[in-house]
Amino acid sequence: MNPFLKLVAEDLHDKLQGDFTHTAVVFPNKRAGLFFNEYLATRAGQPVWSPAYLTISELFRSLTDRRVGDPIELVCRLYEVFRDATRSHETLDEFYFWGELLISDFDDIDKNRVDADRLFANLQDLKAYDTLGFLNDEQADAIRQFFRNFSVSKTTELKQRFIALWNVLGDIYHRFRDDLAAQNIAYEGMLYREACEALDASTLPYEHYVFVGFNVLNRVEHLLFEKLQAAGKALFYWDYDVSYLDTPNHEAGEFIRRNLRDFPSELPESHFHAFAGHKEIEYVAASTENAQARFLPDWLRAHLGKKESETAVVLCNEALLQPVFHSLPSDTVRHVNITMGFPLAQTPVYSLINALVSLQTEGYHADTGRYDYAAVIAVLKHPYVRSLSPEAEPLGRSLTARNRFYPLPSELQTDELLTHLFTPVSGNAALCTYLEAALERTASLYRQETAAPNPFDQLYRESLFQAYTTVNRFRRLIEGGTLRVQTPTLARLMNKVFSTASIPFHGEPAIGLQVMGVLETRNLDFKNVVMLSLNEGKLPKGSSDSSFIPYNLRKAFGMTLLEHKNAVYAYYFYRLMQRAEHVALLYNTSSDGLNRGEMSRFMLQLLTESNHDIRKSSVTAGQMPMSTAPIRVDKTPEVLERLYRRFHTGEKGFISPSVLNTYLDCRLKFYFHYIAGLRPKEEVSAEIDSATFGSIFHRSAELVYRELTAHGDTVRREDLEPLLRDKVRLEYFVDSAFKELFFHVRPEDKPEYNGVQLLNSEVIVSYLRQLLEKDLYHAPFRMVAMELPVHEDFTLSTPTGTHTVRIGGIIDRLDSKDGTLRIVDYKTGGEPSVASSIEMLFTPTERRPNYVLQTFLYAAIMTHRQPLPVAPALLYIHKAASADYSPVIRIGEPYKEKKEVTDFREYDEEFRARLRELLEEIFHPSVPFTQTDFDTHCAYCDFKDLCCR
Repeated sequence: MNPFLKLVAEDLHDKLQGDFTHTAVVFPNKRAGLFFNEYLATRAGQPVWSPAYLTISELFRSLTDRRVGDPIELVCRLYEVFRDATRSHETLDEFYFWGELLISDFDDIDKNRVDADRLFANLQDLKAYDTLGFLNDEQADAIRQFFRNFSVSKTTELKQRFIALWNVLGDIYHRFRDDLAAQNIAYEGMLYREACEALDASTLPYEHYVFVGFNVLNRVEHLLFEKLQAAGKALFYWDYDVSYLDTPNHEAGEFIRRNLRDFPSELPESHFHAFAGHKEIEYVAASTENAQARFLPDWLRAHLGKKESETAVVLCNEALLQPVFHSLPSDTVRHVNITMGFPLAQTPVYSLINALVSLQTEGYHADTGRYDYAAVIAVLKHPYVRSLSPEAEPLGRSLTARNRFYPLPSELQTDELLTHLFTPVSGNAALCTYLEAALERTASLYRQETAAPNPFDQLYRESLFQAYTTVNRFRRLIEGGTLRVQTPTLARLMNKVFSTASIPFHGEPAIGLQVMGVLETRNLDFKNVVMLSLNEGKLPKGSSDSSFIPYNLRKAFGMTLLEHKNAVYAYYFYRLMQRAEHVALLYNTSSDGLNRGEMSRFMLQLLTESNHDIRKSSVTAGQMPMSTAPIRVDKTPEVLERLYRRFHTGEKGFISPSVLNTYLDCRLKFYFHYIAGLRPKEEVSAEIDSATFGSIFHRSAELVYRELTAHGDTVRREDLEPLLRDKVRLEYFVDSAFKELFFHVRPEDKPEYNGVQLLNSEVIVSYLRQLLEKDLYHAPFRMVAMELPVHEDFTLSTPTGTHTVRIGGIIDRLDSKDGTLRIVDYKTGGEPSVASSIEMLFTPTERRPNYVLQTFLYAAIMTHRQPLPVAPALLYIHKAASADYSPVIRIGEPYKEKKEVTDFREYDEEFRARLRELLEEIFHPSVPFTQTDFDTHCAYCDFKDLCCR
């Protein structure tokens, strides 16, 4: 391999006889100059004065004393011009994001030296385009085509609005430039155009300007080259290959052909036949983006030689930087040079700023003086906040445990840092000052020396500095009156700036494996090249090509078009291939979001047009199906000990119906929950789950009946009727239950209900009304007890000995009428079910009537406590509105007449026998905890991810 920059360095050294004191070498980017300098030093073989190295941007800026304005400042100044020219009442918030688009168009106009007066001619005055002598035939046809499609006579509202804007764009363009000139600033195209058109090449400080490795030239650059060429001060070196240069209509050679015609190369064509040489090219289809990074270690071990700098890893998707970095084999790669910069969006400071901005904008409600839980917890869980504040983690747990959906600032200000973070701020300047102070506090984390420093500390320190200076820049623009936008727009603008920012890496580029983006490869040649994410849409990059200037007019006036950009990327691709010897091109085959899973068109073109043998292979993520072997937990002595300890006969150690139903549904779930003590992650949600909904209803009903029976235990119709008509009173009971069980506040507090919670409150009120209406038909009756705890001890015989366990639970309601004690269990969900037999209650099935087991257990306990017949009842509140609905439990075989259970004594003996068998099985040492046979039980199980069913 003979690199292009080495050819240039040797030729230039020979032409100038090693004297570079009056020479400037101009590159498209900085990195090429560092490689070039090494080749030049090798050629010279002795100390020499190196030439000046400039980028094309630095050259233009050196030709004028104007400075390029800050992008935000430019849009703000354009807004003032726009508003004055159009008399528009549009706010800067509405204007900002398409103001950037307008500046991009103006920049393109100036870089291509377009006559703005002709471009922005009045569309209703077609005579302005009568004389098309300044255009060639193709451009003139594009103009005529535009007017055939854009008929001003057939107007629509959209066309009228476009015409109205178009007719003032020329005025806006000139006034904007005049305003910037008065401030001695410019956008890049304006600076380039003014500097170049006013240039007198004879006054330039260098005798030789050497232009190396350029491709597409805009008209300003072309004019600069012409002036320097005419003055005898320019030397041109173009990098290309004959294979695509001599192929008609090949995209990669489109601009090089023009450049060689206008500015002949100093190097002969004989140097540019490298593409036809032997190459090992491999196409690799990867199943995911990250799978491509996993391909690298083996490929690098096979191709990375002693000179690591001859190998490049090129990322068409720069989001792969971290996976690639962590995939580099440490046993093979000694040095790495990353040329593309690290995305700020992948550092902790980016998420911190987003969390704080969200907290102070969307997360704080000035009308109530409260924060949203979600915004607060995002801040408290941030690693920087947890490192700086020992109170952050316990405060987050406390908010979650207390269901504090809308905490007050005073609740959150538990130390100095949290006091700052959770102090509301108002106004854009105050928001920026708030962020600056937070970043200053965070920076203190990196001032402390640690015994084992994190290799990323320097990167994160730099990211904090960059974030701080960016926020500071916003604050200065706001305080100077330049940036006047609403806070939500400022938040979006900040996010846009931070998400596109990158942290540059500083190092020696000529040493080590090169990891770079596509643009960084310009002028550089590598023996070994591996390109990742070479998908359509990544290379060439997908572009909406948004512009205020219609395509035909852009084409007619020689402005930048989408096909020009595609041709540029084609050149980058083929130029990188032409001197390489080992090439691996990887693409992602999965269709995800904008990625369509297609290889780049350049890969297809290379496949069909080149004479190289291309090997194809594929790589997968290496994922194997997870084993679904059954999970079984044996009752070891340790497990048995925990089981006995969990269900001893103490106050809290009883076996409830929920415990029994859990065991019958899934023994393994019983083990996870009651023996291993696993619990689902506790979270705060503004939504109300079914269990919480039922608890609130139960508490509301209890409050209602405690008031009704405050002066006696009999509930009469005349007591129920007034309450049924008093909706405000019913709402009071529901609100009290919400405060106690959901908001966890005092009775006198006023919690903030959201829309979903209000809807749930209304539903519970309607359920209370249905309960009262059903009881209206049942009245009069005596209310015996509500929310009554009941227990009974059972003595069990197991192979390990005799054990006493306690069963029991809480009965929602006990009432009596006509000599029968009725156990009423409220249900706010589910469907009424019928038990075919007592045995069915204890037999695991897909649709076992578990609610019936619960009520029968209570009936069994109460039957042994008092002499009255006990009637278990399930009152499904959402079904109670039906006139023929009865809560009485029925039992019987399918397709046969069902018998109402009005006296549980006739079922008690069988029920207790089955219950004893079940309890002895639970405590039997030889019966393991196994998974359920019914997958439907797994759908909403808290442990389904752990169980892997």
